[in-house]
Amino acid sequence: MSFLQIWNNIPKVLTAKEKIFFYLLIFIFSASLAGWAISFYYSKTSAVANYGGEYIEGMAGQPAHINPLLSMSNDADADISQLVYSGLLKYDNDGKLIPDLAESYDISDDKTTYTFHLKNGISWHDGVPFSADDVVFTINLLSDPSYKSPLRSRWQGVEASAPDSATVTINTHTPYSGFLQNATFGVLPKHLWETIQKDNFALTQLNLEPIGTGPYKYNSTQKDSKGNVISYKLVANPNYFLGKPYISKVDFNFYEDEASALSAFNRKEVMGIGGLSPQNIPEIKVMKSTQLNRLMTTRYFALFLNQTKSIPLSDDRVREALNLATDRQEIIGEVLGGNGQPVYSPILPGMIGYDQDLGKVDYDTAKANSVLDDAGWKMGDNGIRNKDGNDLKISLVTTDWEELMKTADVIKDQWEKIGAEVTVSSYSISDIQQNYIRPREYEALLFGQVLGSDPDPYSFWHSSQKKDPGLNLSMFGDSSTDQLIEAARTEFDTQKRADDYVQFQKKLIEELPAIFLYTPSYIYPMNKQVRGMEVSDLISPSKRFSNINNWYISTRRIWKK
Repeated sequence: MSFLQIWNNIPKVLTAKEKIFFYLLIFIFSASLAGWAISFYYSKTSAVANYGGEYIEGMAGQPAHINPLLSMSNDADADISQLVYSGLLKYDNDGKLIPDLAESYDISDDKTTYTFHLKNGISWHDGVPFSADDVVFTINLLSDPSYKSPLRSRWQGVEASAPDSATVTINTHTPYSGFLQNATFGVLPKHLWETIQKDNFALTQLNLEPIGTGPYKYNSTQKDSKGNVISYKLVANPNYFLGKPYISKVDFNFYEDEASALSAFNRKEVMGIGGLSPQNIPEIKVMKSTQLNRLMTTRYFALFLNQTKSIPLSDDRVREALNLATDRQEIIGEVLGGNGQPVYSPILPGMIGYDQDLGKVDYDTAKANSVLDDAGWKMGDNGIRNKDGNDLKISLVTTDWEELMKTADVIKDQWEKIGAEVTVSSYSISDIQQNYIRPREYEALLFGQVLGSDPDPYSFWHSSQKKDPGLNLSMFGDSSTDQLIEAARTEFDTQKRADDYVQFQKKLIEELPAIFLYTPSYIYPMNKQVRGMEVSDLISPSKRFSNINNWYISTRRIWKK
């Protein structure tokens, strides 16, 4: 009798209970065998990125100009431009400059001529070959005031040429050590934009249906009945010069405000939100499936003090006391939920010239009170100090952004503990720019400034920038500090530049034209299904997408070696 016949006869000789037990044993044995096989397979293989999947990000706002020459003032525009366009250089995961469209570059001995050697075989999304002429064309647009690019100031006096289709030469005429960060601008396709008249540059449909060389290309737009963009869809560029992106589709869904975007995230309608406000972190309801990225930024917030508009603030000892009475850790804890770092100067951690001990001061109200007492600011019966008939009154203005309004309220409470009377006013960003910053009509201004990868303080602290359109909001600087800033700009030796910046900071801290508060973390919640996002330091929010071609959702398993 064969084994099969014996096996078939077994149930015939078993009782009903024995059959149940027999089949249960067979089930347990089969399940164990399957479990062992699966366990063996997973122990001998590893998951790696695979092509496919769709990433959807929620965002408050609306896209208007997906054009790297115009996108700086709109986060939606900047984010999508980062995916569509490429620059000569770009930032890596640690915020360091690396080649992008360029294969390599050379700098002349006199540090005024940059020669970029372009990668071969790059094409625009429409299949037309990319060349050096596209780069020169874009630089000419950047430097032309008719096109009104916010980047224009970086390209004044710069000349660009294309000796051949794979080489771009840029002459700055004078050495500038921070020039390379300017080479991250997105390049436009000459064959499409050269026919666009200057008056139509900001109006052409190419601003919403862009053609670039980046990892993703435009697919479609969905609008509501009022014409608002509610969804913007991109697809992977199969011919991307750094390799086809793993994620097949990237969509942006647009919402009226951050609360609506967060609600969509909690419903798993979107997989990520760019720049979530720290106070909204507790509102995330799907934390178990969420990867909460906290990224370092090159942005800081400070109180810029206008000594020409305030008698108290023109007193060195008052500014010293206010600095002592500012509890940065309390601000970071109460306003940012701990998602930030205190700062004491305009050069941030990791930058050339940063010194963690420069300007650092411990919160000390007792010492602040002592400084004011010694300086003749006597405490009145009403709890407000006075000297020579002048009350210690300070008017503080800021934007109507929730984070800054809360920060202003905390500072008001802190300063009032040492006998200052503080009034806080908040306005829209356009109102602040037009009626306060441009004419310098404020006593104390709570505002932020964004640096690049290079800490060059020229725009914010050189004396030539004291008046509009300059951004020296404290009207700080003289010939000695200007010389340090100018020397560092033309110095290519890293240690010598660092020394110049240290000396500059010492003079700044000694005069105390501003009270530096904190640098916030960039909060980027994402569904854990999305992997490969390894950026840690952000030069700007849109740079979180700098390695998006390496992100992935789908996986496949391969045998371990």
